Amino acid sequence: MTFLSILFALLFEQFKPLRADNPMYAAIKQLAARMEATFNAGQEGHGRMAWIVTMLLLVVPTMLVYWLCLKINPLAALLWNILIVYLTLGFRHYSHYFTSIQLALNSGDEATARSLLAEWTKQDTAAMTTADISRIAVEKALITTHRNVFGVFFWFAMPFGPAGAVLYRVSEYLARAWNEPEHLKNEAFGRFATKAFYCVDWIPARLTAIAFAIVGNFEDAIYAWRNFAHRWPDEAIGIILSAGGGAMGLRLGTAVETASSVPTADATTVDSISVEPEIAPGEEPTVRALQSTVGLVWRALLLWMLLLLLLSFAVWLG
Repeated sequence: MTFLSILFALLFEQFKPLRADNPMYAAIKQLAARMEATFNAGQEGHGRMAWIVTMLLLVVPTMLVYWLCLKINPLAALLWNILIVYLTLGFRHYSHYFTSIQLALNSGDEATARSLLAEWTKQDTAAMTTADISRIAVEKALITTHRNVFGVFFWFAMPFGPAGAVLYRVSEYLARAWNEPEHLKNEAFGRFATKAFYCVDWIPARLTAIAFAIVGNFEDAIYAWRNFAHRWPDEAIGIILSAGGGAMGLRLGTAVETASSVPTADATTVDSISVEPEIAPGEEPTVRALQSTVGLVWRALLLWMLLLLLLSFAVWLG
């Protein structure tokens, strides 16, 4: 049932992509904002309580409906799973940005590429070169694919089923919504949401990196993961980007030759890292790197689907 649910959800999304501003997402955003307004009194414990209440309001009903569908008819449970996976997956949510940036760079229209990247990443791109645009677009694509697709795959395959997929996507959103806005940056309220998503994403991030290594250049991916993932302040992002860059033969993230702060794909600023004697393997990203990223993501997706198919067969035979 897991494999069929994901397969049908992916097929539906190819024909009818779910808009990023759909009513379901808007309702979750309103709920998160209401929880923050209700519980935020400046303490981390208040953020913990708000996170738990939000999860109970969203995860528990999802699980109860799934159990009820199983009691009624397995087909009803399958349809419910497809619906939840369709709502939690985001394979096509932002792909139009990546595709449009790729087309703009291929035609030499850097101004349009900068504008699209700024809209996608919410950061200033006015002074970026073609190499910078390509690098950040590749980084953003890898991170977005992991959080919108592969992370959902992992948690949906867990015994929680659709509730696990909801848990992952909502925890990822709360980690952003309660930390990134200006009035919440560096506040204690959002710390628990960050810690919770770190735990939720610990295994999926490493499985995504392993998938990139398997379908790409395995030796360079593992080497970059082991030696250069620590250069990112976010451990999970560092693992995914170092492994993904190594798999494609690209040098992503902060350049070791400079001592300036460098913007990254998730619109944060990475402080300079002391110059190290060894340079990360790979070349600087170019326009062609965007096509390599598309190939890497699709190969990783096929690998995940194959593993899920084998897992489904094992459960069925068992």
